Amino acid sequence: MAQLVVDIAPLRRYPVFRRLWFGQMVSGVGSQLTLVAVSYQAYRLTHSTLVVGLIGLVQLVPLLAGALWGGTLADAMDRRKVLILTQVAMAAAIGGLAVNASLLHPAVWPLFVCTAASAGFQGVDWPARRAALPMLVGPDDVTAAVALQTTIQTLALVAGPALAGVLIATIGLGAVYGIDVATFAVALVAALLLPALAPSGGGTPMGLRSMAEGFRHLRKEKILSATYWIDLNAMIFGMPRAVFPALGVGLFGGGAGVVGLLYAAPGAGALLGSLVTGWCSRVRHQGRAIAACVVVWGVTIGLFGIIPVLWIGLTLLALAGAADVVSAVFRQAVQMRTVPEHLQGRLSGTFFAVVAGGPRLGDAETGVAAAIGGPQFAVWSGGLACVAGVAVLLWRVPEFWRDSGGGAALSDAAHQEAIAEVISELGEGEPL
Repeated sequence: MAQLVVDIAPLRRYPVFRRLWFGQMVSGVGSQLTLVAVSYQAYRLTHSTLVVGLIGLVQLVPLLAGALWGGTLADAMDRRKVLILTQVAMAAAIGGLAVNASLLHPAVWPLFVCTAASAGFQGVDWPARRAALPMLVGPDDVTAAVALQTTIQTLALVAGPALAGVLIATIGLGAVYGIDVATFAVALVAALLLPALAPSGGGTPMGLRSMAEGFRHLRKEKILSATYWIDLNAMIFGMPRAVFPALGVGLFGGGAGVVGLLYAAPGAGALLGSLVTGWCSRVRHQGRAIAACVVVWGVTIGLFGIIPVLWIGLTLLALAGAADVVSAVFRQAVQMRTVPEHLQGRLSGTFFAVVAGGPRLGDAETGVAAAIGGPQFAVWSGGLACVAGVAVLLWRVPEFWRDSGGGAALSDAAHQEAIAEVISELGEGEPL
């Protein structure tokens, strides 16, 4: 049983990691408050699921640019400085939402502008944070440290949205945004207390040449590329969060509280799943495990779209979240065993662009599908498309099914970073 439960030893052994972990936990909850608040406010102002989806879409370009540029930045300069600057920038972006919400007649356009800015800065933050982790703990503790970060992200997925529904109904949207700004202050203090985190060997000069080197490695590693494509498939077609406000208010006849529960349910499942990921390091065929998890995700999302019973829907979303976090473990394990240290920042940036950009494309796809056939149609059709996408990928990349690089290979000291951080694709401590 001990092998299944998350290991908290790095929190005891490394005070610097403990502070960073705590700051990330607090800011992750704050980000979830804002995620729900933005979607709920947009739907209340416009009564349009399409607008909710488009808010996610406009974040895509700054997020991709931030992640790709941030990856080269993380491999070129002190990662501590990057983390400090991004906390300040993200707090300023969310502050704009708080000011807008305090107006007598809030406008819709700040929801687009401020969330797009936050997404761009979050894209810069992620690769620096990810690449800094192995520098804060010993080689034998990296796996446990990543698993601990996964756990707090999934905890934020549960606590943040559930709390958001209550807070929006009681203290209002402006105060909720204000709380998120305050959480970035906690994360900023944690970053200020870090030691210098310069890349090994002095770093690689940032720029297009550095970025291209990362893309060349990704292109060469077919199994690694397949993990990106299968996650994009799951998030574009099977991420139904853009219709949560419409379903919560319309189909389930609730208000902000029910909407918060819908956002929280996948995170609840992810949290439970992340607590029992110890067995993952013993799985050799990681490609097959990822494919199975994505099929489970697609099937449960599809069922959620056709069963109009709230408690059943929440259960299905939780199952989907559990499948997603296990998939994330294996996807990150593949990255850790196929990417050399000097490319970790750039490939972490690309990884973040995929896992955080996919849901934004999914928001747009879901919004368009809902405009055509209604919210439930958007959900079940996306679930079916997700399952079909897995079949197509296995047909086009058979090496993915035959992959046998996991299991015992993970015990090697060079492959100690197997447990993944869940990104945010669930809404997770991710950008807005």
